[in-house]
Amino acid sequence: MSKLFGYLMEHRSAVAVIFVLVVIQVSCDLALPQYTSDIVDVGIQQGGISDAAAEYLSGDTVDSLKLFMDDDDISVFDDNYEVSDATGLKADVVYKYTGNRKDRDRLCEALTMPMAGIYMIRQSGDTDFGDMEDALKSGAVSKEDLIGKMRGEMSQYAGDNDRYSESLMNQAAAEFVRSEYESLGVNTSSIQMKYLWKTGFTMILLTLVMVAAAIAISYFASRTGARIGRDTRKKIFTKVMSFGSSEMDRFSTASLITRSTNDIQQVQMTCVILLRMVMMAPVMGIGACIKVAATRTGMGWLAVCAVAAVCILMMTIMTVTMPKFKIMQTLVDRVNLVSREIVSGVPVIRAFSRERFEERRFTEASEKLMKTQLFTQRAMSVMMPAMMIIMNGIAVLIVWFGAKGADLGNLQVGDLIAFITYTMQIVMSFMMLTMAAVFVPRAGVAADRIAEVMNTEASVKEKENPVVIDKPRGIVRFENVSFRYPGADDDVLSDISFEAEPGKTTAIIGSTGCGKTTLINLIPRFYDVTEGRVTVDGVDVRDMNLSQLRGMTGYVPQKGILFSGDISSNIGFASDDISEEKMRRAAQIAQASSFIEENEEGYRRAIAQGGSNVSGGQKQRLSIARAIASDPEIYIFDDSFSALDYRTDAELRKALAEVTVNSTVIIVAQRIATILHADRIIVLDDGKIAGTGTHSQLLDTCEAYREIAESQLSEEELGRR
Repeated sequence: MSKLFGYLMEHRSAVAVIFVLVVIQVSCDLALPQYTSDIVDVGIQQGGISDAAAEYLSGDTVDSLKLFMDDDDISVFDDNYEVSDATGLKADVVYKYTGNRKDRDRLCEALTMPMAGIYMIRQSGDTDFGDMEDALKSGAVSKEDLIGKMRGEMSQYAGDNDRYSESLMNQAAAEFVRSEYESLGVNTSSIQMKYLWKTGFTMILLTLVMVAAAIAISYFASRTGARIGRDTRKKIFTKVMSFGSSEMDRFSTASLITRSTNDIQQVQMTCVILLRMVMMAPVMGIGACIKVAATRTGMGWLAVCAVAAVCILMMTIMTVTMPKFKIMQTLVDRVNLVSREIVSGVPVIRAFSRERFEERRFTEASEKLMKTQLFTQRAMSVMMPAMMIIMNGIAVLIVWFGAKGADLGNLQVGDLIAFITYTMQIVMSFMMLTMAAVFVPRAGVAADRIAEVMNTEASVKEKENPVVIDKPRGIVRFENVSFRYPGADDDVLSDISFEAEPGKTTAIIGSTGCGKTTLINLIPRFYDVTEGRVTVDGVDVRDMNLSQLRGMTGYVPQKGILFSGDISSNIGFASDDISEEKMRRAAQIAQASSFIEENEEGYRRAIAQGGSNVSGGQKQRLSIARAIASDPEIYIFDDSFSALDYRTDAELRKALAEVTVNSTVIIVAQRIATILHADRIIVLDDGKIAGTGTHSQLLDTCEAYREIAESQLSEEELGRR
């Protein structure tokens, strides 16, 4: 999880923008239930009258209200109302509200209790306010007695309910104001419709803002996720390109492909979910909890029960599925590995009639992955029905207990609707976290696998201040070189010493597995020596600038490798500056121009991925042409003529000799015919030098070389040495 947040923190500015948008969206979403409650309670039940601060009050009503107001409340009233012209209203004296929004809350506090009390006393119909006023003036009763009488009337109105809720008081005060408007001839229907239109318009506006914020969140989240995927792919590709052969051996090709594609896709998708859902969930959950507490319905314990049930469900599912998610990625690697082996080895599989065996092997790997996926999916499939049961169960309980509160008069219908909505939002917040929990564990495993690659230090590293050779010549020298593969017990090469000079051809021959390819891989630093050193122009290759070292080397691998594109792009692969003339000359030297020009597309002929649409010999010749076109100081041919016929081999080596007069040529070969005329032949046997010299010298002095020669050359050819 921490690694996923690490990816997000690399784009903290976008995350900050998304967070602001989330707050806007959630604020709008949390405001809507309250407006819905207001429409029901105020707009419908109270006729659009939201509080006790009436716009107009008759003189008689004001006199009645002041009977139940203390001096402070009367002072507040006088500050906010003044006598106005009664034109159009059914009263001789009319008080008009002239206060401002700042003082309105204090005014409502002063008026709510008297209005609610008078409304409830009027409902009883057995009290004369004129008698109360006369009694107060005569001193027969005090104001405290009147206020006490008012509370008694309110208690009688409420019946068995000993506690008046604030909402009940506000509702009674609103009913008082509405009856006052009706007595004055004010159009109450107009007031109600105005309130409903205003509240409805506000809700529409909030909804539009919420939709706009949601769209913006989706845009920025998707964009950020795509950038995370792009940047991570770039980083992991750059890291893999820095790996030496030992790191490539440690991570299989199939695994690296999975980590670069499937794993990064998992991280990218989960980062989008984190930005869109996980970021919103706590904001909405906390906001909804605050709103639930503000409703003062006394049913907050139901929300707590809902949250506890969701948490228990999440923890149970995650405990069951988390280990399986870790196994799943390993199984994906296995399927990719088997698939790659089968697809690349189809000709061999068919040649040995092993189709059924490979089908069973693939089916076994696929079924293991399928069973693991089915287990996790089935476990996750329980989550949604369970969440719906929790949500619906909580909704039923809220309605059950809320209906009782509404029946007793201490809970309004709108408050009940708002409470249900806020509770569902709390549950939905945890539901979003639960949905994210489906992806986060697998993405966490994927992030760990990516981090494993990114944290792997390359065994072949360039020094901080590498040596750059001013005038490279290409003199290669091995000085007491030994090499052992990482984790191996024995050396592959032991005490190798020789020198390869410009203008001369150095050949390396030996039995299969004696270390020939390993030896030449030490020159461009595909591996680093275990002991001794390899130098180029007297400089240890470990101290050299890697770009210069490999730029000096024209390397032709044992297996010709071509890239998708065309012939010209493959021959000119080493540099964008290779001219067409140089490219054609390189193809001619490599004996490739004949088959290139036979095709009407010529050098623009398309090359399929891996060079699958050309033969093995053509692939080798194009690989050789690629090395020649780069015009290097050192040519390395790793058994690169094995797919050529003898005639093409001879013509190629003859043409090659003309362009390598000032270059060092190192040839690894299996066929003695390829290296007969080499200036120096090095014979390897079990990782050690068994002999060094020319063909004639080695026939006399090296038994290992003579055995190879006798197995390949006739008596006549041996005699003509």
